Amino acid sequence: MGDRFSVRVAVRSYEIDLNGHVNHAIYHRYGEHARTEHLTAAGCSMARCLEHGVGIVLLETHVRFLRELRHGDVVDIDSRLTFGAGKTFEIAHTLRRVTADGEVAGEQDAVAAEITCRMGLLDSATRRLVPEPRARLVELATLPELLLQK
Repeated sequence: MGDRFSVRVAVRSYEIDLNGHVNHAIYHRYGEHARTEHLTAAGCSMARCLEHGVGIVLLETHVRFLRELRHGDVVDIDSRLTFGAGKTFEIAHTLRRVTADGEVAGEQDAVAAEITCRMGLLDSATRRLVPEPRARLVELATLPELLLQK
């Protein structure tokens, strides 16, 4: 997706429900996978965060289901961080179906779901959220520009 971080996954048979499409809970796993890969690529892996006494926590999540995904579909999942004032930040994902030639499908048919998540950075010692997560994550990152993409 150009200037946005994204990962691709193939829908696996065990992710399908009785209706023949991806089970609703799997979308949350797709979002988690994209978030973890994005933060790891930026240099904020789980291990690095733990080493520095912090952990990324999910406080709230919302999925908007737009089109079904079925077994064999390939999905491009982008990941965008938005920092504001305060102790939380947002990570948003758009799940887009990929065509057989590896391109994202036409916009009208491509978007399968949108996920928004409210996140925090937990101080492992105090068990409280870090006051300025953006600054702390940028400090930990080896590629901070990946955290600040729009």
